[in-house]
Amino acid sequence: MREHRQESGFSQDTFADAIGMHRAYYSAIERGERNVTLSTLARLAGGLKMSLSQLLADASL
Repeated sequence: MREHRQESGFSQDTFADAIGMHRAYYSAIERGERNVTLSTLARLAGGLKMSLSQLLADASL
C-alpha cells in the first residue's frame, strides 16, 4: 500500500485526509499493526484509484 500511495503522490497525512481516515489509524494499517475489514480495504483501494482485487493481488493475498 505504501508504494501505491507514494506513486500517487500522497503523504500519509494527505492520503488519510483524502479517504476520511485518521492519520494515526492509517499509519498503523500501513505498518501492518491493524486488522482491517473488507469495507476499509475497499476505501483504501478507492483512494488509490484501484480495484479491491488489484490491491489484494499486489499484496500477494
